[in-house]
Amino acid sequence: MLRIFEIADACLKRRQLDLSAGVVIPETALWIDLYAPTAEEARKAEAFLEIALPTKEEMEEIEASSRVYVEDGGLFMTTSIVSKTETEHPESAAVTFVLAKNRLLTIRYSEPMPFNTFPARAERQPGMWATADYLLVGILEAIVDRTADILERVGADVDSLSRESFDKPRHNQALDHRDFQGLLSRLGRQNDLIGKVRESLIGFSRILTFLTQTFEGKPGGKELRSYNKTITRDVASLADHTNFLSNKITFLLDAILGMINLEQNRIIKVISVSSVVFLPPTLFASVWGMNFAHMPELQEPWAYPVALAIIIVSAIIPAAYFKIRGWL
Repeated sequence: MLRIFEIADACLKRRQLDLSAGVVIPETALWIDLYAPTAEEARKAEAFLEIALPTKEEMEEIEASSRVYVEDGGLFMTTSIVSKTETEHPESAAVTFVLAKNRLLTIRYSEPMPFNTFPARAERQPGMWATADYLLVGILEAIVDRTADILERVGADVDSLSRESFDKPRHNQALDHRDFQGLLSRLGRQNDLIGKVRESLIGFSRILTFLTQTFEGKPGGKELRSYNKTITRDVASLADHTNFLSNKITFLLDAILGMINLEQNRIIKVISVSSVVFLPPTLFASVWGMNFAHMPELQEPWAYPVALAIIIVSAIIPAAYFKIRGWL
């Protein structure tokens, strides 16, 4: 899909255009957004900007030289952006930003929310997005804001997991009333999302550093660099918060695994103590169950109740001893 945005009434507006009938991209286009472009859409964008666009495979390369470079008079910047964070399976896909011929071109194969929310907001802000440079910085700021929202939600989820993990059992209730498997699964999902966010922030830091050098000497470059510097500080603070959340998730993971070991040890201890408690009654029952002809006490009328009493007492004594020692 190819979307075209231009300045109309001093605001950024999307222009409805059908390129299937041989129509070319208009000269008034300021932002060209390619979402999973077809070969024809990519060809028209290349012809309009007179550059060669990177393929999806080239966008996914992780070398710094393949993600930020200058070619054919255009600035190419690629980073990973997180999307579908509200689902069970968040995604991280590469997005390429291209500045060429005073236009902005974006290439993506995912649907990050800022690419829908930013145009809607820009339509209500006259005079703010008159150039491709300002437009790029505005989109980057929207993505960083969205990343901050994601981290806030992750932080709230991690706090909830922490409370559930360390919730004290009521009275003598066992620890297994908590769903440790569910807690571990939720921690794993949050850790996976944090990893994707960290990767995205590293890419943003690289792009912002590159833009700071690019804006130097440009018309309005001082204001752009100041704007860019503010976003850079935001990215740095988000990176620090990401590290904090990652450390907290690691701590919770270790704590939950420790609780699982404690619960397993408790179960093994109960089983061990139970086997010891029933050992003396088993011994007495085994002795009196032998098939010897001469066992004098078996011929007495009091033998049966006394034997039962001895078996019961032999079980009570070790159980009481373990209880006094705190082993039960």
